[in-house]
Amino acid sequence: MASYTLIKVNSKRQAQAFLNFPKALYKNDSNYVHPLDSDVESVFCYKKNKLLQNGGEVARFILQDENGALVGRVAAFVNPQTACLNDQPTGGMGFFECIDCRSAAFSLFDACRQWLEVRGMEAMDGPVNFGGRERWWGLLVDGFIRPSYGMTYNPPYYKDFFEEYGFKNYFYQYSYLRPISMDGVAGSIRERAARVSANPRYTFRHTNSRELPKFAQDFRSVYNRAWANHSGVEPMTPEQAGAELAAIKPVIDHRLVLFAYHDGEPVGFFVQIPEINEVVKRLGGGRMNLIKLIKFWYLLRVKKVCRRIMGLVFGIAPEFRGRGLEGALAMEFARVALAKGFPYRDIDLTWVGDFNPLMMRFQQQLGGKIYKTHATYRLLFDKEKQEKEFKRCPSILRSTRNAI
Repeated sequence: MASYTLIKVNSKRQAQAFLNFPKALYKNDSNYVHPLDSDVESVFCYKKNKLLQNGGEVARFILQDENGALVGRVAAFVNPQTACLNDQPTGGMGFFECIDCRSAAFSLFDACRQWLEVRGMEAMDGPVNFGGRERWWGLLVDGFIRPSYGMTYNPPYYKDFFEEYGFKNYFYQYSYLRPISMDGVAGSIRERAARVSANPRYTFRHTNSRELPKFAQDFRSVYNRAWANHSGVEPMTPEQAGAELAAIKPVIDHRLVLFAYHDGEPVGFFVQIPEINEVVKRLGGGRMNLIKLIKFWYLLRVKKVCRRIMGLVFGIAPEFRGRGLEGALAMEFARVALAKGFPYRDIDLTWVGDFNPLMMRFQQQLGGKIYKTHATYRLLFDKEKQEKEFKRCPSILRSTRNAI
């Protein structure tokens, strides 16, 4: 049996090895897109990740074989503000990459579990991000094609590693794809959307550079109403809201970001960006330098190589769900998307968890088709005593308040 050595990342050299390992692992996989180092590093940077500034902890590990060759990596995290929102204190693990070897994979899982247990955790979710769910969340279990920006990509054999170790499916995440057209949009969507749009109490606005701070706080207002009471999700602070929009500012196309208001108060949003992995793939990912930056802007802004839109997040305040506002946002966006000169052809809609059946149905009514499936897993540590019962993620139920 192969012998492996686990190393906790404590130096710049080890951190770079952590970043570089997937390049070797996926060197023969034409679908793989290596992330930008700056995107991954920001998760582990105290100055950039607000969770670390608010008491969060993180550890990275790399795994070497007897010859010193790297065979795997993983990270473990604790967010004290969300860890105890579950039935048991729950940490996270992510950025898992490993050769096709069960013992190597289990060594990485063991490292995360032991590190989390020391910090009082009784379970761990994975693979997840130490941050928002819009990036690096879930294990790809179906649809092994080129990943969208910030989305997890992995070989099929990872699924067996997780399930054999004892992880159970906490929720499925479905990604929907559709062409930019009105084909396939259900008549009921159009009718209800028209009713909302005709109501003068509703208004819709695209973002602009001058008012980004305002839109950031509008985003926070809707997000906290829509998500903060959901399992494992903490309220967003003003600083975090600003950081979320600041993160996409370099690639933002204001035609793709739309807010809905009711009597002037924000009640919904649809945040999308160009699918920039079409650019990142050409640049090879990794560390950016001046030459790469120039090429990036040229490909994105001049050549306009991105032909697909990627949905980051779609949010509706609970009291306005199921009343037609979802469709109204989509139809308002269609006014721009169907105009002459619009450069994008397809839209990769925001992933939807199976805990949100209403949004799944809405994506289908828009004509979206599932083309990728990820899974978020949860592992309960106390296997022998079985004092805690495994429960899947609770469903989001439609609010019946405040009809249009």
